[in-house]
Parts: sequence; C-alpha cells; structure tokens
Amino acid sequence: MVTFPNAKINIGLQILRKRPDGYHDLASCFYPVACHDILEILPAQMPEFQTSGIPIPQDGKPNICQRAYQLLAQDFRLPPVYMHLYKNLPIGAGLGGGSADAAFTLKMLNEIFELHLPVEKLQNYARQLGSDCAFFIENQPKYCTQKGDHFQDITLSLKGKQIVIIYPNLHISTAEAYQNIIPNDKVTPLYQLLQQPIHTWKDCITNDFESPLFAKYPLLAQIKQTLYANHAIYASLTGSGSAIFGIFEKQNFTSLKRLFPTHYWIWEGEMEV
Repeated sequence: MVTFPNAKINIGLQILRKRPDGYHDLASCFYPVACHDILEILPAQMPEFQTSGIPIPQDGKPNICQRAYQLLAQDFRLPPVYMHLYKNLPIGAGLGGGSADAAFTLKMLNEIFELHLPVEKLQNYARQLGSDCAFFIENQPKYCTQKGDHFQDITLSLKGKQIVIIYPNLHISTAEAYQNIIPNDKVTPLYQLLQQPIHTWKDCITNDFESPLFAKYPLLAQIKQTLYANHAIYASLTGSGSAIFGIFEKQNFTSLKRLFPTHYWIWEGEMEV
C-alpha cells in the first residue's frame, strides 16, 4: 500500500503561556496542503525500513515511522512490515512532514491489519509521537489549542486559491525557535481573527515565531516581503520555521520560482480544501 503524507501550514500562531510540563499552550489554525512525501508499507518476513529522497539526519533513534509501528505493536500483534519513505518535504521547515509520516503510518497500519481503530484512538496514539501528529489523522483544517494537539472544527476554506511555499534550506529546530519567545495570552483570540475576510489577515494575524526569527535571519523577512511585493493576499512563516508561504488569488498568480535561488525548495500549487 502506498500513501502520500502531506504538509500543513499554520495560519496564525499565538504562543499563550508556558505549561507546567515544559511545553507551551498555543493557538493556531493548521491547514493541509498538497505537497507530500511518499510512504509504502507492505507485509514482510522481516522488519525493514528504507528511505530515499532528502537525507534524514541520523540521531541514533528509529525513524518516526518505525516508532509509530512500535507503538501500535505494543498493543496489537502486528506482523513484520517493509516500509519505504521517500522524503520530499524539507526537514526543520515548520511544514509538519515528520508528523505527517507518523500519522499516515498509523492510519495505514490500521487499514492493512484491520485494527478498526476509530479516529479518537488513532489521535491518542499520534499524540504520543509528537504534538503535530494528531492533526494528520483527520487531515482537515482545524483550530488547534493546548500543545497543538487538541482540535476544534473551523469554517475556513482556501479552496481554489494558489499557494507558494519557500524553504531557503535553513533548518531551525523547535528548541532554537523557542529561545527568545515571550508568551502572551493578552491578545485577541486567533479564532476570532480567522473569521475576518482574508484580505484583512495581513494586518491582524501573525506567527509569534516571526519576530525573533526574522531578527536572527533577515533572509526570512526578505522572502515574506517578496511574496507581498508579488501580490500575495497573505504571507507568513509556518510553524516554527523556516518555510514561508504566500496565498494568492489564482487569476493573479504567475510562477515565482524565477525570483529565488535554485537551491531553495519551492512548491507551488492550488489549495484543495
């Protein structure tokens, strides 16, 4: 079986307060986009995991797809599988690629081995693998709170609009992104701001990681400015960076790849939901 773990963007990201467990409470809108990795899982005689595409840094731990398998195997007698992950989504970009790989592994194993796990149980397994992972179980636009792993439905559609994602080959770890963050819960709730027309978002919806990261890496601010200079309706850092996305009206859009160095990872596509 083959599936396509897709990326997400963050439309707004408010870091509200530090939690007793060391994490942060936040508010954000997670929104799926169609750029993706490719994941194949097949029953096998012996466990095997292979990767290709963008090299995945080795930290001495099993890949998150393997950890997803191991997590389910603690509760179910899963036979061995062969997994091959083609990595296309950049790492450390704020696009949730690793989280999607984990969540799609859980969903595929649930289907292949007919475990009949409902959405809520799959989400609970996903939360054990990473804060963003549970979002990709339903993989629909959601208003996300707490650690980014609790969800409310939100009426928001960008279907038919064009999106450009620029990743300048700059890896930013979550720890680095949080170094200069000062939480603030005295703000207008993001959920309320998202009800405003999209052409107002530029002036009211922000990602709290932008200010410290743009000060450290002026290149990121330049990319955002370039998107606005080329008629983006809304542009922002996604997640904790370093990818920047711009949303455009389809009829006004022309490819921006010529504006950026060839070594950047650039994806252009149409919003599907």
